[in-house]
Amino acid sequence: MDTLELTEAWDKTFPQSDRVEHTKVTFHNRYGVTLAADLYKPKGARGPLAAIAVSGPYGAVKEQVSGRYAQTLAERGFLTIAFDPSFYGESGGEPRCLTSPEISTEDFSAAVDYLTTREDVDAGRIGILGICGWGGFALNAAASDPRIKATVTSTMYDMSRVNANGYFDAENSAEARLAKRVALSEQRTEDYRNGTYERDGGVADPVPEDAPLFVRQYHDYYKTERGYHRRSPNSNDGLNKINSLAFINMPLLTYIDEIGSAVLLVHGGNAHSRYFSEDAHKRLKGDNKRLLIVPGANHTDLYDNLEAIPFDRISDFFENYLNGKRYE
Repeated sequence: MDTLELTEAWDKTFPQSDRVEHTKVTFHNRYGVTLAADLYKPKGARGPLAAIAVSGPYGAVKEQVSGRYAQTLAERGFLTIAFDPSFYGESGGEPRCLTSPEISTEDFSAAVDYLTTREDVDAGRIGILGICGWGGFALNAAASDPRIKATVTSTMYDMSRVNANGYFDAENSAEARLAKRVALSEQRTEDYRNGTYERDGGVADPVPEDAPLFVRQYHDYYKTERGYHRRSPNSNDGLNKINSLAFINMPLLTYIDEIGSAVLLVHGGNAHSRYFSEDAHKRLKGDNKRLLIVPGANHTDLYDNLEAIPFDRISDFFENYLNGKRYE
């Protein structure tokens, strides 16, 4: 297993709560990668508690969005962990800045493995929460891992769909996918020749004048004091370019219609990505599946805008399906 060097100083993009105990923990996935996480526990809480594992967005680290969600939910009585995915942030794994449909999904189940072994966690009351691209991985994990009793996605991306089809399915053709495969395969050759992996550059900086509004919104979060973090791929030189190949050929969400546990999909009404959650919700089955559209919110509003993120609804959902309390 990897030996990790974890930063003990509070270096998050959000203030520390005085209502929550914070500690650093590690766990490993079935590929032998050691993952780093921040654990948040309500002060004075007596276990065993319901627990929630949180990660995302795609290309972000636990000091950004996932940590804010995890700490807030801990204030509401849950034991939570916000973890860095395999291969980036403080987590281990080589090569750096790799993502994978299988391993990124596995990381959620590995977090469940860890939580089930803690004496202060009720192993029968574990949920997960995924943000942006990690919302898709969370749904994928819920479809494969029945230990997960409740799943929330926030501002969810289907990373397979957007890589294979482009935004709004504008590149959904065999010809367009072949062009992507050719370019990415050529990049593989170049990477192998150089002995390094070319990065995708992270969020555009400066933003091109003709960039879509959502690109500007990403810049406003990742490249400014609002959300910049030195370990975040999105804030810096990005993830590996050739990651996209696996998502094009190995679709996520294939079996989400078989998820029996509870699911809540949260999305902004003005988010460019709203269609990912709406289309996923249409495929889910059962009266324990819900779609919550936040009026007026864009994609990144659900990263850190406390007036937009419906923490009351998210907390109530987990209360109902993990703690057995009534959900409205």
